[in-house]
Amino acid sequence: MFEFLEMVPPWIMLVVTTVGALGMGIMAMIVRSKSAKKPASAKKIILPPLFMSTGALMFVFPFFRVAPIQIGEALLVGVLFSTVLIWSSKFEIRDGDIYLKQSKAFVFILIGLLLIRVVGKVVLSSTIDIGELGGMFWILAFGMIVPWRLAMYLQYKKLQGKLESAVPS
Repeated sequence: MFEFLEMVPPWIMLVVTTVGALGMGIMAMIVRSKSAKKPASAKKIILPPLFMSTGALMFVFPFFRVAPIQIGEALLVGVLFSTVLIWSSKFEIRDGDIYLKQSKAFVFILIGLLLIRVVGKVVLSSTIDIGELGGMFWILAFGMIVPWRLAMYLQYKKLQGKLESAVPS
């Protein structure tokens, strides 16, 4: 079904996927800055990892399959990256609602993580097939977003509990 992917030179796939990753990173920064202007909700925190999980369907195709050791490595790196995102994501109560605090460091952290991923992808592309590499980087990203969003959700629920207990019945 995807035999044409094997005919595309690896360097072209690398360029296209890297440009795509940069575009997604820029989009994430824009969405994050806009979301800080509106009250947060559990739905807004939980939905991104759920939407991203559909990407796991790529593993139906052998081109993207990853060895178990690579799954572990990608997950470990993703979880390590998530700690930086967790550190930079804080909520606050404003005007009776819960808002995500604007972090000046977040943009730089996101750019830094993006650059590390791009450099890693370029370096690893010389030893790992581009399809496997795509699978590994999806696992890395998923391993990063799930713990980050889970930590955000727990922080949000904690503040929501404070907010509800402060409201007189």
